Amino acid sequence: MLGRPERDEAAPYYFSYIDQVSGDDVVALLEQQSDELGMWCAAISEERSLHRYALDKWSIRQVLNHVTDTERSFAFRAFWFARGFDGALPNFDQTICATAAEADSVKWGQHVLEFRAVRLSTVALFKHLPAAAWWRSGIASDNHFTVRSLAYIIAGHAQHHLTILKERYQ
Repeated sequence: MLGRPERDEAAPYYFSYIDQVSGDDVVALLEQQSDELGMWCAAISEERSLHRYALDKWSIRQVLNHVTDTERSFAFRAFWFARGFDGALPNFDQTICATAAEADSVKWGQHVLEFRAVRLSTVALFKHLPAAAWWRSGIASDNHFTVRSLAYIIAGHAQHHLTILKERYQ
C-alpha cells in the first residue's frame, strides 16, 4: 500500500474517519481491528447486546450490524473502482439500512460471526490489490473517492464505533 490518503481523495466529511487511523499500513490495522473488536464482542452477553445507552440510540447489536453493513458498502465501492468500473454508485443511507436489517432480531453471536466474515473478505480484497488499483477512483454518493481512501474510511469508521461502544455501552 502506498501511504495515507491525501485530502483530495475523499470528501472532507470522510476525513473524520480517515484521521482516526494511525500509521500507513491500513491492511494490518484492519486485521488488528478484527481481533480487537472480536475480543470486545466476546465479553458481551446475548442479553447485554440489546442494551441502548439512551432510548433513541441503537442497541449494541444495531451498532455492530451498522459497522458490518457500512463496511460491506464501502468495500464494494473499493472493489468497483479498483477493478476499473467507472459508473457512479448510489448513496448508502444508514437509516434505511438499519431499519431494514432488524438487527435486534438476530442473535448476537450471528452478528459477531458476520462481522468477522465481512472483515476477512475486506482484508482479502485489499491484500490482493495490484499497486495501481489503490490509486483508482470513482464517484459514490456524489463524492469522489480513491480506493486508498475507502480502505482508510472502513478502518476509521470501525474505530469510531468501537470507541463509542467502549465509552458509552460498557
